[in-house]
Formats: sequence, structure tokens, C-alpha cells
Amino acid sequence: MYTNNLFTEREIEELECLYLDEFHHFLLFAKRRILNGLNTKETIREDWENQWDPGAGREKRSEFDIGAERIIYAFFNTQGFGIPNSAPVGSDMFFETEDALIHIDMKTVQTRNIGDYTTNIFVGQNQNSYSSDYPVNAPGQGTVMRSYSGNLPTEYNVNEVRKPCLTYFLTILYEELPVSPKFKVLNINILCMPNGRLANHYGSRVFRAGKNPDKVRFNFSEVADFELLDSPRPKRIRVAYFDESMADNWKRKLSYIKGVYENQSF
Repeated sequence: MYTNNLFTEREIEELECLYLDEFHHFLLFAKRRILNGLNTKETIREDWENQWDPGAGREKRSEFDIGAERIIYAFFNTQGFGIPNSAPVGSDMFFETEDALIHIDMKTVQTRNIGDYTTNIFVGQNQNSYSSDYPVNAPGQGTVMRSYSGNLPTEYNVNEVRKPCLTYFLTILYEELPVSPKFKVLNINILCMPNGRLANHYGSRVFRAGKNPDKVRFNFSEVADFELLDSPRPKRIRVAYFDESMADNWKRKLSYIKGVYENQSF
């Protein structure tokens, strides 16, 4: 357990990797139950379908997204990973362990938006502690640098004990089907975004420009490894589920994730 007021970059990566291992193994263990849980809405569809209002415009949400969050968070919360924290600034799942405070946010993406999933994902400022300038291609200006700063601290002060802030993303890709069950899960991953203290090492590689000036994406394919750990360096992305029966066009688009899946040791 690290209790010093100043962590080395390697110590932070060791903790990031330790918890990523734990989350990955839990997802592998619970995979069948999670997949079954994601389909439980189908057993009572006729009782709720006519009442479901997805909203409109940018606020429109898929019925899959709502249910998936409930299922995943329920599974994680029953495992006793840590004590939930009520701070309003942070990810939807935020808890304290003996040596860290951990944020986990879930990202669900439908295949029609698969480009938002394959090598980078959107992240919110309240979900990470990383700050850096990063390059953007600006029309008529060429490449310019844009600044970004996450809202989370790199370390929390818990009763005079410093604990690192760790950030993870659980990503789910799903396909909409014409018959019940209306959704099919194709891929589930758990990713670790570097703590902000590691910016001296990873620099701007962590970010890719988002669709709007105030948005960024975690460029996970460019920081694929825990680079400060010994070789063979562990991956910052772990694949918990990959549907090998998915259509070839999805496999081609998921070539990076498929490669991770085929080469990881379970």
C-alpha cells in the first residue's frame, strides 16, 4: 500500500495495471451472466416498450444504454472492489480502495457509430486527471496546438493520506437487430487512461481532437501499453468479450481490438 505524499510515475502505473488486471479477470469471470443480464429486458418488453421515450436530438438515448449501465454497475457494486464515494465530480462509478480512488465510466456504442469506438473514445473532463496540449488540424491554419485539462486531481487527500486517482473506461459495442432480442453485444473492453502525473511521459499522444473544440478523445491505440513497466509491457486495453461470429465487415473495422484479443493472455 502506497502512503507517501509523492508517488513515482512507475508506482502509479503499477497501481493502474493492478486494478486493470482485477477488473479484466472479473469481467471474464462474469461474462456469461453479464451478457444474459443485458437481455433481461426482452422477457418483459411488452410491459414497457410503449412507455419508453428515448428523447430527441442530442439527448436521445438508446434503450440499450440505459439498461446496460444498470446491469454493469450492479455487477461491479456487488464485488466489493471498494467503498462508493458520493463526490459529485467524477465518473458514474466512483469508489475508494485501500490505495487509490477509482473512476470507471461506461461507453456504449452502436455499430452505426463504430468509428467512435475502434481506436479512440470520447472522454469527459470529470472523468480524468490528464492535462496536455495536443495537435489539431485547423482549416486554413494547418496543425495548431489546443489545450485540455481534466477536472480530476492526480491524487486525492484522504485524511492526510495521498491516494492516486485512477481512470478506467468500460466500452461496449452492440448491433441493433430487426427481431427480439433487438440488440447483440459484439465486444466488451476495459481500458485504463493514464493518470495526469504521467503527462511528462505520454504527452499529447493520449488525446485526439473531438468533433467540437471543447471535446477530446482518449486515443487508446496510441498509448496501448504501460510503458514504464518492465517488458513484456502489459496492455492498457483488455478485451473481455469478442464475438468471433460477428460479420466480417465489423471484424475489419475492429482490427486493432481484434489484434489485442488474439494476442492477450487470459
